[in-house]
Order: sequence, then C-alpha cells, then structure tokens
Amino acid sequence: MCYRTKLNSKLQEIESSFAAVFIDPDSYIPKEEVNGFAHHETPVITDENPQEITLSKWGLIPFWAKSSEIQKSTLNAKIETAQEKPSFQKAVNNRCLVIADGYYEWQWLDAKGGTKQKYLLTTKEQSVFAFAGIYSYWKEPGTNYLHHTYSILTTEANELMSRIHTNKRRMPVVLEKRDQRKWLDGTDLSKFAFPYEVALTATPVDEPGKQQVLNF
Repeated sequence: MCYRTKLNSKLQEIESSFAAVFIDPDSYIPKEEVNGFAHHETPVITDENPQEITLSKWGLIPFWAKSSEIQKSTLNAKIETAQEKPSFQKAVNNRCLVIADGYYEWQWLDAKGGTKQKYLLTTKEQSVFAFAGIYSYWKEPGTNYLHHTYSILTTEANELMSRIHTNKRRMPVVLEKRDQRKWLDGTDLSKFAFPYEVALTATPVDEPGKQQVLNF
C-alpha cells in the first residue's frame, strides 16, 4: 500500500515537470515525509484544470459521507476493484495526478514485522512524478465547507516491491510521464494495473550503505 510520501522539490521544478502552475504558490510547503493518516493537503493536478496545481487532502471522502471518519480507510484504492466499492465508484472518473518525488515502504525482516527496514522509492527517469489518483468533493455537514480529497490507486506489486513489501504485496500506481495525460483523460483503469509499471529504485533509509540499494 502507500501511506507515506515525499515532496520537497522546488516549486519551479514541480511546475516545469508538469507544465502547470500553482494557483497559490505560498501554500506549497516542501515535506520530507507526508503521513497519509494526518490527512495533509498535498499538491495535485485534476482533470478539470490540468494546467493548474492545487492542494487536496489525502483520504477520499465520498459525497454521501456523514463525517470525515472514513478518510482513514480511503488513503488507497485498489485499481482492480475501485469501480465496485461504494467509497470510490462515483469518483473513479474524477482523475488527478498526485505529485511526489518519492514514497516510503517498510521491508519486514522477520515473520511478524517486529524488525523492519525503511526504504525510499524513487523513479529512475523522473525527479518529480505523479501517482494515479481519484478525487471527490465533500460538503461538511454543519459548516457546508467544501473539502477536496483524494485517494492513491494501488496495484499488484512488481518484482522490486514484492521483495520489500512482503506482507501486503501491493504498490502505488506511479505513472510514466507520457501517460499522465492519458490518466487525466479517463483511460480505462485496467490499462494502469500490473504489469503496468515504471522503473524504480529503492534506497534504504536510516542506515544508508548498510543495506542493499534495490533496482528494477
């Protein structure tokens, strides 16, 4: 799955990478690690305005939700079943690019995960990349405040992620640069499920050099 991401690239690099501009550049705060369960706002590009970069909260809240409590269960959506799940089925055609320059996963070093090695995953060909995302607008009862929220799509793990994420064997859908527009344009979800993948590098965190850098 994907619950921790990273985006600390310079604003100008992000804008250049996506040929888009931040609507509110002062709102961009680089982060070395974004915890999905904190439901932070992070930069996204939506199918509605592909030349604009806005902020959206991680953890999709469907329009029918009575409260934001559901967010803790909607950080990720399985690409194979998203169209069938009540939380996601009305949002699968609301496409967004979730911008990042890395994400984190933990390799279990024993059967129960008591000892873990943290890895930073980056792409070989894109210094700044995009996860395949879906989004929803939710009006908060009582205040009528309109929240913009998203989920990151996940798929079956490739060979590299199977060696790291041994307990779940899932990975986020990281888009090739050439496919970002196709995603926004609504290309069928199945086209981005495994074996669709990009070249990744996994670098150990905390003890650099003591663990093997993994490539695929």
